[in-house]
Amino acid sequence: MFWWGHLDACLRGGTPRSWLGHHDTFGLRAFSRRLWAGADQPVFTVPLADGLRLHVVYRNAAEDVGVDYVVHHPDWVEAEFLARDDGHWRGPALSWDELVGVADNGLPGGTTTDPDTRLLLLLPALGDGDVPAGAGKRLAACLRDRLAAAEPGRLAAAVLRHQGPAGPSRWSTDAHGVRTDDGSYSFRNPANRDALPDCRLAQVSAALTERRALRPCDGQPVECGPDGCRATPRSAAGCSRRAAYTAWFAALTMEETPPPF
Repeated sequence: MFWWGHLDACLRGGTPRSWLGHHDTFGLRAFSRRLWAGADQPVFTVPLADGLRLHVVYRNAAEDVGVDYVVHHPDWVEAEFLARDDGHWRGPALSWDELVGVADNGLPGGTTTDPDTRLLLLLPALGDGDVPAGAGKRLAACLRDRLAAAEPGRLAAAVLRHQGPAGPSRWSTDAHGVRTDDGSYSFRNPANRDALPDCRLAQVSAALTERRALRPCDGQPVECGPDGCRATPRSAAGCSRRAAYTAWFAALTMEETPPPF
C-alpha cells in the first residue's frame, strides 16, 4: 500500500489510478494514517558515491507534513534539499540517467539494494525532458515486477510523459562535468536564488554519476568556502567575495589532465 501513496505524485495529467491496479480504499486510508501519524519520521536511504547518502524523509509533524529528498555527507554541517513535496513542490532532483545510475549502483548501507525498489522510491523526484528510448521498458518492468501494476506499459508511458509535479526539465553539463537543470523550482538550477551552492552542485553531481569532481585538500574533506570564508554564495545571489569564490571553486575542479567530457 505504500506505493499507492508514494507514487501518487507521479499520476498526473489524468492518468487513471486503475492502471496501477486495484486496492482496498479503507485499508489504504488506514495505512496512510499510520504512516503519517507515527512517532518517528520514516526515512528511506540510498547510498551514493563518495560517501554521500540520498534520504527520502516523510515529515509527519502535526503542522509540517511532506516528503523531502535530501542529500547528506557525514562531513557536512547539514543536509541539502534536492526536492520536496509538501503542497509546494520543489524539484526536480534527478535526470533519468542519474535515477537509473543511483538505482543500479549496488552500494551497500541503504534501506534496500534492490534496483527496482530504489528506482520507484526516487521516481517522484525525476524530471527529464530527454529520457532515452528504453526508459519506458525499464520503468514498466519495475511497475510489473514490484507492484503487479494492471497496465505497466501504459502507466510507464504516462508517468514519463508527465513526470509528476516538476514536469520535464532540461539538463546540461558544464566544462567541469557538473550537471544542472533549468527547472524553475529546482535546487539544481544555478539561476534560482536558493539553488545549491556551486561546490554542493559539483559534489552532488559527482556522487550521482560516480565521478570525482572535487579534489580533497591534504586528505581533508572539501569545505564550501575559500580560505575559511563562511559564506556560501548562491549562483544568482550578489556577494562581495564572488570573484574569490569562483576562482577557489575553479581551482578545486581543475585536473592536471583534461577530464573526458
